[in-house]
Amino acid sequence: MSTANLSSDIDISPFAHSAMDGFALRAAQIAGATEEAPVALEVIAEEAAGEVFEGPIGDGECVRIMTGAPLPADADSVVKYEVVAVVDGDGKPGSTVAFAAPTEEGSNVRQAGEEAHAGDVVIHAGDVIGTAGAGFLASCGILEVPVHRRPVVGVLAIGSELVQPPAVPTPGKIRNSNSYAMAACVKAAGAVPRVYPIVEDTFEALSEAVLAATKECDFVLTTGGASNGDFDFIKPVVEELGVLLMTTVNIRPGKAQTFGLVNSVPVFGLPGNPAAAYVGFELLVRPALRRMQGFTRFDHMVVKARLAKDVRKKDPRRIDLRSTITRTADGTFEVLPDKNQSSGLFGPIQRSNCLAIMPEGLESKKAGDVVNCLLLGVPEDLGL
Repeated sequence: MSTANLSSDIDISPFAHSAMDGFALRAAQIAGATEEAPVALEVIAEEAAGEVFEGPIGDGECVRIMTGAPLPADADSVVKYEVVAVVDGDGKPGSTVAFAAPTEEGSNVRQAGEEAHAGDVVIHAGDVIGTAGAGFLASCGILEVPVHRRPVVGVLAIGSELVQPPAVPTPGKIRNSNSYAMAACVKAAGAVPRVYPIVEDTFEALSEAVLAATKECDFVLTTGGASNGDFDFIKPVVEELGVLLMTTVNIRPGKAQTFGLVNSVPVFGLPGNPAAAYVGFELLVRPALRRMQGFTRFDHMVVKARLAKDVRKKDPRRIDLRSTITRTADGTFEVLPDKNQSSGLFGPIQRSNCLAIMPEGLESKKAGDVVNCLLLGVPEDLGL
């Protein structure tokens, strides 16, 4: 994303040129042309891209021209080759060609300055520069662009029970999957993940790991150890090393969310359960990372959809159901929550394309009721 307005140093394009292979002429020369009475013109020259034809074009003459070649000064239009009949010769200089229909002035011509004029701002501060934008800037003579730096995000998985894939877990152990999921989420948000080794469940080990990460990263993201158990240390570590600002949010999955500052670096402690960590990232961490990159829209796109089945609500917290949204035959959206809403599973997240939102309170929903659905994998810039 650019942090400054960028201007072109020349007109884009710098000269009027042909949009296709054909014949350059003045539209008035063939104004009366019909199939019954075609207008014949002599081809006096051929102009390829990169060449310039500077000669005059008489009333009975035209110039064979290639795509990208400058429009001759005496011409105002181009007629594509495919609709022109060759009467004599091969269509090249010395040939005679016939036009069976008139053409409009300016047809098949890309005018000088059509996209931008010298001095025009072509990229504004805050614009995201895509792949096409890179080419556009190059054509404007701009090869260096001041941009927001992508934040480096330290990813730490906490848990003495974790082993690093592809190692096969022994009894009581599980593979570390959260580091891979969170690194992928960080990358999808436009930031740069830096994955650290697994951190064991001790205050000392976690303190050392968090301090080290804050010295190397712009943002630190941990998973696990976010609750209030005997071996949950992210909250006391952040409080000891810096400023603890948040410990819980009123959502499910993912009530235990820790946020604070250590060495002035944001540290966010997500739960260890995969779904809880994922939902916490999408709702709370992703917007922060987008803000650090200069984006102005942070909220996921939300659409309304009819529930495909009853949802009984027993928890007063806001519940984000991993769900699949589809468009029905009548053009409306229907959403089906996954049958397994366990916070310990990645599978339902992988199968889902949205989060169906059950608002705070104990009101259950029936099939056909309309709910808000937060779309996953859809750029925030597409919706409000």
